[in-house]
Amino acid sequence: MTNDPATAAPAERPTDPLPADGATTFADALRRALARSGGVTGILVAAAPAVVFVVADALGGLTTAFVALAVAAPVAFGVRLARRESVRGAAIGLAVAGVCAAVAAFSGEARAFFLLPTLIPAVLGVVFLGSVLARRPVTGMLFNRLVGGPDDWRDHAPLMRVYTVSTLAAVAFHALNLVLRGVAYLADQPAVLAALGVAAAPVFAVIAAATLVAARRAISTTPSAA
Repeated sequence: MTNDPATAAPAERPTDPLPADGATTFADALRRALARSGGVTGILVAAAPAVVFVVADALGGLTTAFVALAVAAPVAFGVRLARRESVRGAAIGLAVAGVCAAVAAFSGEARAFFLLPTLIPAVLGVVFLGSVLARRPVTGMLFNRLVGGPDDWRDHAPLMRVYTVSTLAAVAFHALNLVLRGVAYLADQPAVLAALGVAAAPVFAVIAAATLVAARRAISTTPSAA
């Protein structure tokens, strides 16, 4: 969730604070959370190189997949820049595609293209869990300013509870994602691995949206937050 939505008007960008009256609906929060991933179009564009790789491999084999990826990855990079997404995010996406392709080429297996992405949920799960243990839950670090929370949110019991629960929900999601990806990898199912990669951003957007709504309610219903 690092890309700015290129199609949003300035006042609608997800970095803008949520309404001060606390009347934030889940639908509005989900729209903002998806926007942080580049919107539906941005998610699909970012996933396009992996999808193209899988389809080309199924139709013509690994060599064909590499050729298709060599076309799709730069095209996706250009589209993301044209949509005014983060240059760094687009460059990272291009670099990741290259590294994944190198791993697949070294192993001679299409599924190896997804080896590194399969390990990402494990890393994220550890980071999120560690943040809870350190009493600095990731969702609080990411969203507290967006919801207009106080600077001392770690001492704000209702907010801390919201951020802790939502961060633990993200830990559970990352654990499930890791298991599903691991099973698909061992079963040599590149198409399933690609689908799981596409699905990850929307699922996290749901967690983020629920966090935004719950945090705003915690702020608006607590006298000390005024």
